[in-house]
Amino acid sequence: MYIKIIAIALLAFMVYNLFRALFIMNKNDPEKPSMTKFIGRRLMASVVLVILLLLGILTGIITPNPRPF
Repeated sequence: MYIKIIAIALLAFMVYNLFRALFIMNKNDPEKPSMTKFIGRRLMASVVLVILLLLGILTGIITPNPRPF
């Protein structure tokens, strides 16, 4: 259950950073942090999420759906 909560939190964090980068890109203010800062955070969150899911599957905490055939 904890892995699902962490995964949902990471997905929400990714969406938040995506919209922050969008607003910064549209404003184009040189005094604000650059858009790459938020895109980089989004990338790191996705890497952490993939590693978390792989570790969960490898340790047996998460069971993937069976093959359809």
